[in-house]
Amino acid sequence: MVRKVAGALLLSLCLLVSAAEAKTFTYTQVHNMPKSVEKDYYIWRFLRQQSTTAAQARSIIRETNSLNKKLKEAYRRKTGGYPNFHPKPVRYRVSDADKWKNRSQGHFAFKKGIAMVQRNELRRAAEYFNAAYRIYEDRWEKDKALFWLYLVTKNKYYLQQLKHSYHINMYTLLAADLTHSKYPSTIVVPKVSKDSIWGIDAQDPIAWAKMKRKIFAGNIDLDDLADTCRSKETIGMHTYIKARACNYHKSYFPMPYRDLMKHYSVERQALIYAIARQESRFVPAAISRSFALGMMQFMPFLIDHVAKQKGERIDYDDIFNPYKAIEYADYHLDYLNKYLYHPLFIAYAYNGGIGFTKRLIRKKGNFRPGRFEPYLSMEKMKNAEAREYGKKVLTNYIVYMNLLGKPIRLLPFLKTLTDPSMTDRFRK
Repeated sequence: MVRKVAGALLLSLCLLVSAAEAKTFTYTQVHNMPKSVEKDYYIWRFLRQQSTTAAQARSIIRETNSLNKKLKEAYRRKTGGYPNFHPKPVRYRVSDADKWKNRSQGHFAFKKGIAMVQRNELRRAAEYFNAAYRIYEDRWEKDKALFWLYLVTKNKYYLQQLKHSYHINMYTLLAADLTHSKYPSTIVVPKVSKDSIWGIDAQDPIAWAKMKRKIFAGNIDLDDLADTCRSKETIGMHTYIKARACNYHKSYFPMPYRDLMKHYSVERQALIYAIARQESRFVPAAISRSFALGMMQFMPFLIDHVAKQKGERIDYDDIFNPYKAIEYADYHLDYLNKYLYHPLFIAYAYNGGIGFTKRLIRKKGNFRPGRFEPYLSMEKMKNAEAREYGKKVLTNYIVYMNLLGKPIRLLPFLKTLTDPSMTDRFRK
């Protein structure tokens, strides 16, 4: 009986592996790919193939753009040791040391301001927020400092400053709510009629890697390049480039794949769009350095899990099909919605995991009624990636709800965060 069970488990494991690794790649195929994060993903897949030799592994690993844990472990399993070199990644843009230094100093001042708020030293908090505003260069970070200046001083001058910002973010939407104004006019919903562009495969990560080289080359007209991929199939590429061309002074909110999306509730449509915009800017072939894949940036282990739950055989490359990515995202969101009802908390879980989110919102003092809540809880999170991700997804969600014909304002929506009955099942 034990042998039968073990045999069944082994068979299931083999089926799962074959489902996830249905495609195979030759050394020449991978070798000929341009150095990029996208090539790193295919190197990882090549290393995991049973047919790949240790000698091929030692050779191909030298072509990586960067080494993440997945690559190091796959290489170790194939060769018995870890890579002993440091790759030189392709630089898409020139590093601006002064900008990073200023941003670091701005973060320091802003964090000191938050610390002063927690100590109820509001005058000193205002000094630090004012310093952060002067230091920051990115518009959305300046807006963050302005909003906190308003919170600690109640001076409506700062709300007026926020209303003049071109950037669409949580703080500019809140400023509009607090002054009973319309949301900013820099929201752009592109309309395209052409279905696809000949010669551009939106689902090919290597094609996207080549496109990125053009985008960051610095010697090309970005508006012209954006026009070369203006179609429904390539709307992600188009708006990604258009946003860079205007230096993000306009905020593009595409609404693609309506034939599938219209079958979901408006709330689910808005949530999927909100996450897709933040995860990939709607680029179907996007790959992160940790190999999060596709428009919805699914990690391979999650693709395996969802495929198993759905009883499907799937190759990881299948997730580059935006329709499959949306289908899997909808399935995963069904799971998250069992425990979390508010888009902000769902965003935290999508990015950092449901366990992380549970610990965060159950921690004493977090998202409870208070003078500066829920804003203080949103800013004092130590996980910087999840902190900013959540705010951006929530902003996207509010914009998309309005674009989908269900008017909603951000301010009353944020106020529900301190009421567990309206947000989650983890708090009592």
